[in-house]
Amino acid sequence: MKKLMVKTLFNLDKTIAKDLLNSVTYPWEALPKISAFIIELGKSLNEEEYDKCGENIWIAKNAVVAPTAFIQGPAIIGKYAEIRHCAFIRGNAIIGEGAVVGNSTELKNVILFNKVQVPHYNYVGDSILGYKSHMGAGAITSNVKSDKTLVTVKENESVIETGLKKFGAILGDEVEVGCGSVLNPGTIVGKHTNIYPLSMVRGYIPCNCIYKKQGEITEKR
Repeated sequence: MKKLMVKTLFNLDKTIAKDLLNSVTYPWEALPKISAFIIELGKSLNEEEYDKCGENIWIAKNAVVAPTAFIQGPAIIGKYAEIRHCAFIRGNAIIGEGAVVGNSTELKNVILFNKVQVPHYNYVGDSILGYKSHMGAGAITSNVKSDKTLVTVKENESVIETGLKKFGAILGDEVEVGCGSVLNPGTIVGKHTNIYPLSMVRGYIPCNCIYKKQGEITEKR
């Protein structure tokens, strides 16, 4: 399952969470470790570059945080990140350098690589978004199955047990998710793939593709 591995999906030089992701084979294995990693990493951050703002919250001095944003720790907000009006960061969040967290966007237990954009009414929970990935307005990750059973990852006829009750989506580097789309639990999207607006996505979507709808995926030319 090389296509699902951390080193296939991401350029790890584009995140402060490099050491955490290097410690696992598949990206979802990092999700239960985010909280402890933030707390440990935060202690080592340069005090000339980061302010400690409350319990286990570190914010880069040159990040822009709206006064109406809510941030609960543990959290690290990277250099030049922008946290906009009424953003809701519920904890266990690593927000990369130059990332944008927009109006009324909610984050929980996530890693956003550098320059990720979740700028308009997004929900991202128990998920990892690769370098320069972007979620259009209203696109969300669904992180719990309706029957509350453990999340699996499906790739063609293969099914991988994750052992996780909460697991949203993994987006590889430079993935574009169209407005109003829902990424179902256990969705993994390969690098440089585009998801059409209003899509319902599940399972593994290959890299360098255009996802039009379930069963209609076109390779980019």
